[in-house]
Amino acid sequence: MTEVVAALIWDNDKFMICQRPVSKARPLLWEFVGGKVEPGETKEQALIRECKEELDIVLEVGEVFTEVIHEYPDITIRLTVFNAKIAEGAPKLIEHNDLKWITPDEITQYEFCPADVGILKMLM
Repeated sequence: MTEVVAALIWDNDKFMICQRPVSKARPLLWEFVGGKVEPGETKEQALIRECKEELDIVLEVGEVFTEVIHEYPDITIRLTVFNAKIAEGAPKLIEHNDLKWITPDEITQYEFCPADVGILKMLM
């Protein structure tokens, strides 16, 4: 099982979602920013690193929001989602195709990665 982390980043009543690049698995689906935990990293360290690499922001990681296990055809993941906020920087599109700040009411307007569906239901 692959350990994956993601950030639920809030700005007042909106949270950040990112659109996966065309070149990756599950292209152009929306997701929370994050990625795989590397050997020797804590989940929090992995999330800080991924957000720096993918958006050029420094993250302040809070409590765990939820954890889900999801089986894709190519990989099984344990996804740990943390509440987080941006400590430094403004998000830049380094890796993702697009980025949006949405309210929970707008969730149904976007097509998300299947692993995120249960998390999104918690937010609605």
